[in-house]
Amino acid sequence: MFGLFKKKSEKDKLYEQYQKLTKEAYSLSTSNRKLSDQKAYEADEIMKKLEKLK
Repeated sequence: MFGLFKKKSEKDKLYEQYQKLTKEAYSLSTSNRKLSDQKAYEADEIMKKLEKLK
């Protein structure tokens, strides 16, 4: 109830985006390797941004 209107921090947003891209890369790894590699690269870039925030 108290966290209902709480805004997400930049770290939380980036982490959720990282998780989403990682899941997409995993699901695409069996069907489209090139697209999977692209998603994995994007996820890696987001992880680098997260590390810079720490």
